[in-house]
Amino acid sequence: MSNSLALQTRQTQATVFSPRLQQAVRLLQLSSQEYTQALREAAELNPFLEVDEVPTVPNADGGLEDPAGRTSQTGADADAMADADAAAAFDRITAAPPAGAQHLSHDESFDLMQRVALPDSLRAHLHAQLGVLRLTDRERAFACAIVEALDDDGYLRISLEDIALAVGEDPGPAEPELRTALLRVQALEPPGVGARSVPECLCLQLDAIAQPELRTLARRILEAHIDLLAAQDYGGIARALGASAAEVQRAAAGIRRLNPRPGWRHGETGSRIVMADVSVKKVRGAWRTTLNAHAVPRVKLNNDCARLLDAQRGQQAGALKTYLDQARWMVGTVAQRASTILEVARAIVARQRMFLEHGPLAMKPLGLKEIADEVGVHPSTVSRTVHNKYMATPAGVFELQYFFSRGLQHTAGGASAPVAMQQLIRELISIESPTAPLSDAALARQLAQQGFHIARRTITKYRQTMEIDPVERRRARGAGGGQSATA
Repeated sequence: MSNSLALQTRQTQATVFSPRLQQAVRLLQLSSQEYTQALREAAELNPFLEVDEVPTVPNADGGLEDPAGRTSQTGADADAMADADAAAAFDRITAAPPAGAQHLSHDESFDLMQRVALPDSLRAHLHAQLGVLRLTDRERAFACAIVEALDDDGYLRISLEDIALAVGEDPGPAEPELRTALLRVQALEPPGVGARSVPECLCLQLDAIAQPELRTLARRILEAHIDLLAAQDYGGIARALGASAAEVQRAAAGIRRLNPRPGWRHGETGSRIVMADVSVKKVRGAWRTTLNAHAVPRVKLNNDCARLLDAQRGQQAGALKTYLDQARWMVGTVAQRASTILEVARAIVARQRMFLEHGPLAMKPLGLKEIADEVGVHPSTVSRTVHNKYMATPAGVFELQYFFSRGLQHTAGGASAPVAMQQLIRELISIESPTAPLSDAALARQLAQQGFHIARRTITKYRQTMEIDPVERRRARGAGGGQSATA
């Protein structure tokens, strides 16, 4: 039997994104500062596009205008331009600079602050490592999506399903590929990055323990008895695992040398300065959501260049026409992006009104699809819209992603958001006896009596997220006359 090569043709259906749609998707998920910078860079390359520093606000007709009342140009305005001033415009553009004018070199034109070296961020460090791996475009896209989803500590706090929706993939078929991409990210430096929990983070770093037997024992401790390790109950661990107390102590000493926050090695961990994209305030008993005027860039078409194009003929005019079409598209994209952010924010406020009224305890579970159905877009569009977008409320400034979470079911029906459960745990700890504080297991029992069945490990995770000390430290502080810490 001989092998032979043959060519076959077949028809398949696949989603194909045009370059312009890909650019729109990329621009939608940028923060306000990044988006404004992207527009400035586009304006430097496109003579028909101008970006004003004057902030814009929505006008009564739904358009955008600045405080002086000037309205942004549209494509129709450019089409209506006359070519009477084309020659004068050309003279102004090509005229020589006046005598005595100062010329700046390329280096002198930069601000000195632009020369300050920026700290290497965790994401940049991981992207650089992915850049040297031999991956297909699809594999690299999935790995980069996971890197972008990591928090400052280096943890992956969102599910692979949400990441699949964010990149426009069906969660079911894409899950195996995302799991493989997650393993690739977890194999990068620093060790422990890409973990979804503290035990997993520490297990990824166990290669630092030289002795194989201690490494195996440390893994068993982290996977099943991390609560006893936090309580320094070495005897209980030894009895549970059938090991000696001395071996458990040596393994625990190796675990303590590991880093539970690998992302802190890169970049700065100081306070971030963010600009709220939308603001929410109560007006006459109703919550009103508006765009932040300073976060909306003002773009317009360059009238002089557009009139100059009308006077041109030949191949050069065709090339300039491409720039004009791109400029018109960018102007429309700014308005569309602002409209999408505002609609998503209003839908969030409508569903989280109780949170605005009563605080975190009233936070409701909320999914991307629920908002997507309300706004009339795909859930992946909502995921990109809430990424790096912030809402200013009377209770503080929150990222839009903060309002999305899966619900924890009650025994009596209904569900609560994890944020509400964290606040309830915080309140239970705040009223505990200083000399007899509540352990995580005791907190789980009290919550179960109130109808909330939450695993002890989940309570431990919530307590660590809120940076609340474990019961042993709170008991020692209470015995010394102090008060239990809840922050």
